[in-house]
Amino acid sequence: MTIPLFGDDAYLNETSAKIIGFSDESGVVLEKTIFYPTGGGQPGDIGSLEINGKSYPVQDTVKGNAGDIVLILEHGPEGLNIGDTGVQILNWEVRYSHMKVHSALHLLSVVIPLPVTGGAITALKGRLDFNMPDAIENKDELTDRLNQLIQGDYEITESWISDEELQANPGLVKTMSVKPPVGAGKVRLIRIGNDDVQIDLQPCGGTHVKRTSEIGEMHLGKMQKKGQLNRRVNINFSD
Repeated sequence: MTIPLFGDDAYLNETSAKIIGFSDESGVVLEKTIFYPTGGGQPGDIGSLEINGKSYPVQDTVKGNAGDIVLILEHGPEGLNIGDTGVQILNWEVRYSHMKVHSALHLLSVVIPLPVTGGAITALKGRLDFNMPDAIENKDELTDRLNQLIQGDYEITESWISDEELQANPGLVKTMSVKPPVGAGKVRLIRIGNDDVQIDLQPCGGTHVKRTSEIGEMHLGKMQKKGQLNRRVNINFSD
């Protein structure tokens, strides 16, 4: 089982690496990793693995079996062996953009307080799908509200609750399509704000910035009707 270092420190972008296994013909499993695997709408990290004097480009990161996190190497793991050690290096520019967009989407779910039916993140933009029968008419007002929250410089922190506590507080779960993973005994919560001013609190396993001001100005883009009840709201970084 891989130790997910990104869960404790999303800003760690380079650290040691020890190979403990392989997955298929192009995947490497490390003892611990800073690479986030695809999940919750957030893409898997990319970067490189520097081992035995060679650089192995990492083109994707996915979840494997039994808690493994698998780094997908662009040209495969030829020349690598279990026990080899080196350095793993994130493409920090891409990861940091994912962190900013992910945090912004949490704020979007505050600005539009409707059930979320889906979502996706890229380095340039993000989107949430809402259970929204009627179209939004005040797009500019929502954009202003979103940026007010971003500029509020609210702290973003994590905490943990038990599976039982989550089941006793179903209102914490905003997503209708993806339920938080339970069964491990505890669930990670991401909180925006503090005890005096709490902006948002919801289960999430993704990576986030430390303060909302790091996100930068965002813009509400295209809004698309997706079925009878669903509407997709896109956000992107303002020029």
